[in-house]
Amino acid sequence: MTDLGRVLILAGGLSPEREVSLRSGGRLRDALTGIGVEAELADVDAATLPALAADPPQVVFPVLHGISGEDGTIREVLDLYGLPYVGAVPPACRVAFDKATAKAAVAAAGIATPEAVTLPREAFHDLGASTLIERIVARLGLPLVVKPRAGGSAFGVSRVGDAGEVAEALMGCFGYHDWAIVERAVDGVEIAVGVVDTGEGPVALPAVEIEPRAGDYDYAARYTAGATNFYTPARLDEAILRAAARTAITAHQVLGLRDLSRTDMIVGADGIPRFLEVNVAPGLTETSTWPMGLQAAGLDLAVVCRDLAARAQRRGDAGV
Repeated sequence: MTDLGRVLILAGGLSPEREVSLRSGGRLRDALTGIGVEAELADVDAATLPALAADPPQVVFPVLHGISGEDGTIREVLDLYGLPYVGAVPPACRVAFDKATAKAAVAAAGIATPEAVTLPREAFHDLGASTLIERIVARLGLPLVVKPRAGGSAFGVSRVGDAGEVAEALMGCFGYHDWAIVERAVDGVEIAVGVVDTGEGPVALPAVEIEPRAGDYDYAARYTAGATNFYTPARLDEAILRAAARTAITAHQVLGLRDLSRTDMIVGADGIPRFLEVNVAPGLTETSTWPMGLQAAGLDLAVVCRDLAARAQRRGDAGV
């Protein structure tokens, strides 16, 4: 039992991932209230700050996805109000949310990650897109993955198998961010490994193997029931699964994350899990992989999230 007070779940916002965030928040509210926790769901808007000042909760559980939710903004605001919250602190969020910076940080720690080039929109405009694309292809080869430097839910992400497709992929990417990561595509098994820490150190959850039934693991494949096959634990050798677990925990620690995270990886034919990106506010929908990992580990979503909220509240009580 805990002395957990009122938990305010922040969701929604104005990022392209708004609907997913609301689904995550609704599921979390229902789970917590189902075990007797006083939990409320609030859609983040102009009324949020006056409400926090007028009736502050004992702890906040942010499930905002995308910009403002995962780039440290909302947590910086919560720190201004002196409100404890579940998840990483703002500086860690900023590093993790920037895919290029996160890749560099984990690579420095010895984690494998696909080679990539990160460039702004202006570089392609000012220096000549065709010449620059030709040089990128010469260095990285084909196929390639083009994705925004920050963001989630596969918005603006394209896999290209021909040099002539790169320009169009970049245009799609720049619709979501002014910087693009052009990454060497690795053929293999895509997995997601969640991490949870309720106070005794980070623990990796069983890896979730992701197998879209058609095409890529895009927005529709992520959030449409039945569009993707998920296997937990992933259908990989035990040694590979152990390596994936180590990768997720190392990324969590190197990036300074707290409470929970999810690391996305690709396992190539060589059996090496390669880091793609990390998420500081994993989705909690019915098709989200972090809750699948909890279930495979024999853990209950409501109980784990209650314990994470209680841990955050203790940090607040201790002034940490």
